[in-house]
Amino acid sequence: MIGVLAYGSLITDPGPELEAATLSRQDGVSTPFAVEYARSSSGRKGAPTLVPVEHGGASVLATILELNVSADEAADIVYRREIDKIGTGRRYVESIDATPNTVIIDRFLDFEGFDVVLSTRIGANIVPLTPTNLARLAIKSAREALPGKDGITYLLNAMRSGIVTPLTSAYEAAILVETGTSDLEAALVAIRQQ
Repeated sequence: MIGVLAYGSLITDPGPELEAATLSRQDGVSTPFAVEYARSSSGRKGAPTLVPVEHGGASVLATILELNVSADEAADIVYRREIDKIGTGRRYVESIDATPNTVIIDRFLDFEGFDVVLSTRIGANIVPLTPTNLARLAIKSAREALPGKDGITYLLNAMRSGIVTPLTSAYEAAILVETGTSDLEAALVAIRQQ
């Protein structure tokens, strides 16, 4: 059995290629590594996104998508989604000169009943990693990104999926303070009306 570990936007927005290859979902799995909102995503206009971290963070709730393709094909599909090249046929090749911006596909063997579970790893790049800095990046992205591709929607979807990191509550609170609103949905509305 081949699976893909989803602990961020993959849960709610796997993309058409991954969706077409998905047989089933196994919810309520914990990540075998710590995760935090530690990467500013260029594809989301700077919005904070969840990535594995070496310091801080926590294991979070995740979903494993069971796929009907080989591990190599699954790596290609996940890679294309991460680099926003869905449908192009691009292949994942392990990098020997990885940088913090390199998409790495890790393989976990014999994990949660699966033969192989693939997981994406991209470097953290938010410094300083504070709730206020996260909030400002999320608010900026909500002004500039396409609807649904902003940091506040990303945070909302993660929270709705049961994902809680050490910074989640303070990050949410900082957005509400910065926007003068009482919840994240209201924050989005207020930002878009500016």
